[in-house]
Amino acid sequence: MLFNSMQFVWFFILVVVAYFALPHRHRWVLLLGASLYFYMCWKAEYVVLLMITLVVSYWSALRMGRHKERKPRRKYLLLSLVINLGILFTFKYFNFFSRSLQDAADFINWPLQMPLLEVLLPVGISFYTFQALSYSIDVYRDKMEVQRHFGRYALFVTFFTQLVAGPIERASNLMPQFLRKVEWDGARVASGLRLMLWGFFKKLVVADRLAIYVNAVYNNPDPHSGLTLLVATYLFGFQIYCDFSGYTDIAIGAARVMGFQLMRNFERPYFSRSIPEFWHRWHISLSTWFRDYVYIPLGGNRVAVPRMYLNLFIVFFVSGIWHGANWTFMIWGALHGLYAVSSRFSKAWCDERAAAWHIPAKARQALALFITYQLANFAWIFFRANSLGDARHIVAKIFSSDYTSLYVPATDQFVYGLMAVAMLLAVDIFHENIPLGRFLDERSRPLRWAAYVTTVVVILLMGIFNGSQFIYFQF
Repeated sequence: MLFNSMQFVWFFILVVVAYFALPHRHRWVLLLGASLYFYMCWKAEYVVLLMITLVVSYWSALRMGRHKERKPRRKYLLLSLVINLGILFTFKYFNFFSRSLQDAADFINWPLQMPLLEVLLPVGISFYTFQALSYSIDVYRDKMEVQRHFGRYALFVTFFTQLVAGPIERASNLMPQFLRKVEWDGARVASGLRLMLWGFFKKLVVADRLAIYVNAVYNNPDPHSGLTLLVATYLFGFQIYCDFSGYTDIAIGAARVMGFQLMRNFERPYFSRSIPEFWHRWHISLSTWFRDYVYIPLGGNRVAVPRMYLNLFIVFFVSGIWHGANWTFMIWGALHGLYAVSSRFSKAWCDERAAAWHIPAKARQALALFITYQLANFAWIFFRANSLGDARHIVAKIFSSDYTSLYVPATDQFVYGLMAVAMLLAVDIFHENIPLGRFLDERSRPLRWAAYVTTVVVILLMGIFNGSQFIYFQF
């Protein structure tokens, strides 16, 4: 069930009405049932994998809760890690590693026949696996009390608003909220619906409209000029931002309507002045997950500087692998790892040079923003390219002198896409200085409703209603 479908709209309305009609003590049953139904609308039989994750992580945490010392807990943590990561590897990475080994064997003429699995990638498996693992690790570390109510724990992992594409929640944030009695609050509901509306604008008006142009170019890059490929790359940067942050806005807004506060996942990342800042603004729930459960256990910044740089690079490289079983994603992660290490390594020198050359602070900030934006977009080439060969071709064309023509399949549709980006930037620039929600709340009711109606009209007139899947569903 896609957020950008009428099926979800009716589903959400029915869930909200039933949620507030039921007594508090029964609401978790409704939400758990609705969440499992929501997931099973994609492929019902894959709910078995979800249940295995739930049972293993729940039981292992119960067993860990019986011991005060960490040493006897380790085998149960290891059980949760091995089974859950094993499922993730089997369905997401087995074929990639099998093909890679086959290619290596063929290259050296070694008679090897690697098997392939004819399975679909379960939607949201990377998200709910990481969410369950964070609970297991937090219980092991004594940062989270054991949840003995299986239903509420299952609801934490499967909560439908963020089940298939995040934010990747922590048990310490979301699970206690299921115990809190929530009453209808008009202001909170309006805030949630407003955020959902903005998410629909991002997805339907910006992301899906830009996807028409980006897909046409990136799915057949050979005949296109360097200018066309450069424009498509910039537009993809906005497409993936609006696609993913649009989903997140709908998820957070839907949860807010029912009284739940999910963690923020995006904070206008293209206004970042460094790659580390970019990752403090982009997919925040994933970057903080890797910080807490990979970077810090590796030693973080408490080790020698060369080791710290290695830890940093490993985190970004693993992040690339998390996104997909393809060399393009690994290169994307490695690039961001190199960016982050270079940023840390060169920051002091850059600050000294800027001070010595008396570069004004605003000029330095503008230059840093420009460079960061270009670096992020260059990495997006590898993220979006269908293959490593396509990525190499696109990079070569962009850095060539082939800027003689621009592919524009339909002028009016292309212009609509640019208009959508302009509207997005106008709102984000405003919100960077003044929180938009607070601004609207302080306006009169007629002005607020005028803004809402205008947004709905723009969505209806400029939106693409083809039911396209969100990009991050494939992860």
